[in-house]
Amino acid sequence: MNNHIFLVGFIIYALAMIWLGWFVSRNQKSGEDFLLGGRSLPMFLTLGSTVATMVGTGSSMGAVGFGYSNGWAGMLYGIGGAVGILLVAWLFAPVRKLRFMTMSEELSYYTGGSHLIKNIVGLMIFIASIGWLGAHILGGSMYLAWATGINLTLAKVIIALAFAIYVIIGGYSAVVWTDTIQALILFFGFILMAVLAVVHVGGWSAIEQAMDPRALSLFAVDKMGVLPALSLATVIGVGVLATPSYRQRIYSGKDVPSVRRSFVYTGVLYLFFSILPAIIGMAAFTMNPHLANSNYAFLFATSFLPAILGLVVLIAGLSATMSSASSDAIAAVAIMMRDLYTMIVGRMPPENRAITLSRWMLAAVIGLALLFALTSDDIISYITKMISMLMSGLFVCSILGRFWPRFNWQGALTSLISGMAVSAAMLMNDAWLARWGNPCIPSVIASLVFGVAVTLLTPASRVSREEALAMITREREAQPDVRSLRAGKRSPAGGR
Repeated sequence: MNNHIFLVGFIIYALAMIWLGWFVSRNQKSGEDFLLGGRSLPMFLTLGSTVATMVGTGSSMGAVGFGYSNGWAGMLYGIGGAVGILLVAWLFAPVRKLRFMTMSEELSYYTGGSHLIKNIVGLMIFIASIGWLGAHILGGSMYLAWATGINLTLAKVIIALAFAIYVIIGGYSAVVWTDTIQALILFFGFILMAVLAVVHVGGWSAIEQAMDPRALSLFAVDKMGVLPALSLATVIGVGVLATPSYRQRIYSGKDVPSVRRSFVYTGVLYLFFSILPAIIGMAAFTMNPHLANSNYAFLFATSFLPAILGLVVLIAGLSATMSSASSDAIAAVAIMMRDLYTMIVGRMPPENRAITLSRWMLAAVIGLALLFALTSDDIISYITKMISMLMSGLFVCSILGRFWPRFNWQGALTSLISGMAVSAAMLMNDAWLARWGNPCIPSVIASLVFGVAVTLLTPASRVSREEALAMITREREAQPDVRSLRAGKRSPAGGR
């Protein structure tokens, strides 16, 4: 496809997203409006945004590349993600009733309102959000650099700026609306690509002849091994269960039933979607089995398409990365506003400054993520290492805290530390990595065992969950009322 056609198409697409972001954000008045959409999102927007966030860089470009190298193993990313989001719907949708703003508030609630846990988790989630955002910038820049012929570093800057503008302008409302539009584009684009790619190579029989027979076994376990295949699906499922952007969908939803329905529908759609990257990857292998970098398999597979169809498919790929990136950017800023800012200043920012501060923080977050994106060119490896290091402990803490009232801050701290320690040890041992595929399963087991043991060996929290919730709510809502302060009065500590 002509480079200029794609560049013009991308510019038009980006401008359309920016306009939509501005249009839907005109009535924002508070930080809660900017970061949570006023907690009133209807089911179709929650569904559209969740689907678009699920189909990100890893499940599109990364999964196609994995399908190129390992056949039906390209489905594992989608299988793990679908199971993860269905478990989120089942296990965590009810926390919408508690009106949390961030995942660190939720984990603090599970541990007696512990400020230590809230601050540590807030910092970990912030780093994880930056990491996710960096992965999406990396994936999007690969699309852009390949399609336009520009330098990869410049492409990273352009991708970061493209989604940064509409997110900074529009906040969470812009994210969910643009995500919903992008979800429609990417589903259409990937279905179109899968069908056309199979037809182009001469049908499924041609793919069967070209691929290693072991790669055509169920989830390619004959080629990968059962344990590495299970590890890959598990690490993605754990990532979904512990990723703040999905919790953000719960906190911002209209009510528990609408959140749960949207997540169940997302899981079903994602299961269907998981087939497409694997097919595209295998078709790309059939076209050319000698690509130097399998992450470019999707891009290579578009090379046979007519200009207009190629543009649609490439825009679909960019939609996957940009929709997920914008969600992670908002999640990171919510952490900065609710946790990091209050950790330093001692209170939430005043309402009359919340939106302005959020926008400045968004710019800083995207800048940091751009630095992360410069550290790797292997999307799947980047994501799995980041999840296993930062999210294994978060996953265990959220599960134990949600269903075990005895769970305390000492157990939570031990879970977080042990999960990171085991992941770090495994990443430094090539033999262990070869056996397991990634550190996720051992780090989750270690985090669970040590977290339970320390909880049982230490005193139970004296703060009830009702008291912890009241404490968290007071801290969040005790913001200075500008009019009251000018009149020499103290603002009340709670209520709206």
